[in-house]
Amino acid sequence: MLFLLMTDAIFMGQTNTINHESPGKFQEARFEKIHNLSYSSATESSKLVANEIAHLIKTTVDRKFVLGLATGSSPIDVYKELVWLHQNENLSFKNVVTFNLDEYYPISPKEAQSYHHFMRVHLFDHIDIPKDQINIPKGNLTPDEIRDYCKMYENKIASLGGLDYQLLGIGRTAHIGFNEPGSHRNSVTRLVTLDPLTLNDAAKDFNGVEKVPKKAITMGINTIMNAKRIVLLAWGSHKASVVAKTIEGPISEVAPASFLQEHPNVTFILDKEASSDLTRINTPWLVLDCEWTEVLTKKAVFWLCKRVSKSILKLTPRDYSENGLSGLINTYGSVYDLNIWMFNQVQKTITGWPGGKPKFSDENRPERANPSSKRSLIFSPHPVDDIISMGGTISRLIEQGHQVHIAYQTSGSRGVSNEHALRYIEVYLQIEPDQLNFQQLKNEILNTKEGHIDSVALRELKGFIRVSESLESARLLNLPKENVHFLNLPFYENGITKKK
Repeated sequence: MLFLLMTDAIFMGQTNTINHESPGKFQEARFEKIHNLSYSSATESSKLVANEIAHLIKTTVDRKFVLGLATGSSPIDVYKELVWLHQNENLSFKNVVTFNLDEYYPISPKEAQSYHHFMRVHLFDHIDIPKDQINIPKGNLTPDEIRDYCKMYENKIASLGGLDYQLLGIGRTAHIGFNEPGSHRNSVTRLVTLDPLTLNDAAKDFNGVEKVPKKAITMGINTIMNAKRIVLLAWGSHKASVVAKTIEGPISEVAPASFLQEHPNVTFILDKEASSDLTRINTPWLVLDCEWTEVLTKKAVFWLCKRVSKSILKLTPRDYSENGLSGLINTYGSVYDLNIWMFNQVQKTITGWPGGKPKFSDENRPERANPSSKRSLIFSPHPVDDIISMGGTISRLIEQGHQVHIAYQTSGSRGVSNEHALRYIEVYLQIEPDQLNFQQLKNEILNTKEGHIDSVALRELKGFIRVSESLESARLLNLPKENVHFLNLPFYENGITKKK
């Protein structure tokens, strides 16, 4: 386990280096300015991170261990493992003082979208940490209180000797904490305005971007950089671009996470998808000799076309040799043979008939050879997503006579606002005024308070609304009702966005 070897070096007071793992790594990672490790899954790597934190907690006995924590989806598995270690291996948090990176502003700690709620649900309610040793920025301060509160937060961290360990995620704007593009290297805890991209990413948690708080209180970059040890977690292909920019790009306020290049003890823990844009993974021919498989050959030629702005058949020997692909020419014999092969590979994929063209056969396009009726199963995260994202394709498949089925994974109740539900209730009450249950649901909506979670009955109603809208869409497409399936998977049905 490479990560455990790395942590042994850390415990001995050594600083991370790119080539500490095994000989030859420096050449492979020569574009990289931040030490990083990639694993097959977030679950596997999260356990290793949790074990490192647990080791540091256990070995810090002469003082409090100061732990900086993050929110969002990235650290959830780490917190799950820490809870398991507490409950099954007697890991105690009584000697730990925690400081969270940030909190939305304005927001009450009672609201389900607040980071106070997030931390209670995922960690604090399940371990033995004293409540007075938990520190999370307050999102319900008055404007006059913010400045002094932020100073107090900074001073409290400093009074404990600074952060021993800071856990981070990374946003698509390259923010760490809520330090958005433009944040200064010397910034400290303060009130900030959130980037529009960050607001859009948070919209699903608040049921609409217009409901997301536009500001937040966050630790500054300088506060984070003063931590003795920093570990940043990133999962998924949607993080690949920003991870590559942070690890390989220049240090810039435009990408606040890039300041981590200056930290002497930082590691990025990634899954394969999040690391996929790194040079040694995305374009390995630029850093080492490659075994030219068919998949890698196609990827390299497409990359070269984009890089030199030429079509496949116009690529020259110089194009290949000047861009690190001379080895590919040797494998295929000549540029002419390689270009023709690649052109034919692309040509065979072109079709305007996703289900097969009727009464048409082509030996180079086997998907067209037998254009009889086919079965298509479309999975949609929740009702109406299918029509929004691929309605034209569904319509074409049905027109061609193919058997189309749509499986909705959830009821979609989270996508129906209170206002939308209220319209349906009021219409029903006009027809059936004695239905007390609907009157109760109306009262529930009108009397919704801070932190309220929908009742089961209200969630069922919202699900029925989404189902009816989906069936209406199916009718417009001439899709039989029996071909529409509702799986109602439970992870989305508990009133808050907590996915199992």
